[in-house]
Amino acid sequence: MYRLHSLRRAVLATLLFTVAGIAGAADTVLIVVSGEGRDQGKTRPGFEMDEFAQAWAIFRDNGFAVEVASPQGGRVEADRFDPKAAYNARVLGDTDAMKKLATTQPTATLKAQDYAAVYVVGGKGAMFDLPADTALGRLLARVYEQGGIVAAVCHGPAALVDVLLADGSLLVRGKALTGFSNEEEALFGKRWAASFRFQLEDAMRERGARWEEAPLMLPKLVVDGRLITGQNPYSTALVAEAVVKASGRVPVARAPWRDERSMQIVQRLLAGKADEAKAELAAERPDVDVDLIGLLGYYQLKSATHDAAVRDALAIMQLAAPYMPQAQLQVGMAEAHWRLGDAAQARALLTTVLASDPEMDEAKQLQRKIDG
Repeated sequence: MYRLHSLRRAVLATLLFTVAGIAGAADTVLIVVSGEGRDQGKTRPGFEMDEFAQAWAIFRDNGFAVEVASPQGGRVEADRFDPKAAYNARVLGDTDAMKKLATTQPTATLKAQDYAAVYVVGGKGAMFDLPADTALGRLLARVYEQGGIVAAVCHGPAALVDVLLADGSLLVRGKALTGFSNEEEALFGKRWAASFRFQLEDAMRERGARWEEAPLMLPKLVVDGRLITGQNPYSTALVAEAVVKASGRVPVARAPWRDERSMQIVQRLLAGKADEAKAELAAERPDVDVDLIGLLGYYQLKSATHDAAVRDALAIMQLAAPYMPQAQLQVGMAEAHWRLGDAAQARALLTTVLASDPEMDEAKQLQRKIDG
């Protein structure tokens, strides 16, 4: 009889331990960041604080415990970021978040059963140490195969490129996903891209992934079952909330951050609702990053290869122009008009710019192109 009671106690204890472990895993998200960063990205690229901070805020506000890991563990360093952005200020003031960034767990020490989801942060550092981390690859495969969620944003999907499932197949093969595109890399990755082992978009396509992307630097979320990816930093909140939804929860209501709200207005503009976009920008001006909108249009113009893309870029710049008097934006709009065949409007804009800054090289170069 004593042995029977002992056996019952042992079984009960095992069941209680298992249930507690499952409950803990269901409430825990692991954030993975690159450990490459040095000197705020000057001498070696690291991770994007914006992509960490936005996700941290959303996961915590939705009741998740959050752990942080990197390939080698220990202190990690983000690339240069704006500490005044609301989400970054929140993380900087959160002792738990800062402690975890100062003492990240080595990926080799982690167990898949402890996590409901793994979210991989981007930043150019992710292109170096994350794909080479075999322990991370095994962890991602096991989390996915046990029914967990695997998510990544921007350059973060580099960690997924060579992940093999138990049957030897690639995790990404046949999956719809996104990440930092070749178009975006060409404009914003020039310093480090030549050192990458692969270009993210090319590697995913070569491995049979169904690559999707939005126009340059616009938000893009792709959900393929329990695989969740975002194209660029402006996709971070979408990815984090998709993780919340995939876990079976309804994300708590929140006010969009300034950059997030700015992109929403641009998307409304490009959806053919120009009057609504202009009205929203005018009404919500203090909560919108107009410079971000203007620069988005300017850089989209630089990568535009056909008239439709040039028109979209011009529309974005014109949306910001009433609130953004910088000469560079005026020159960008002049170039767009010229490329669309309206040399007269281009000259008119350049005349205004050169009247206030006769030595502006960009304006003079464009004028020579138009006149030549």
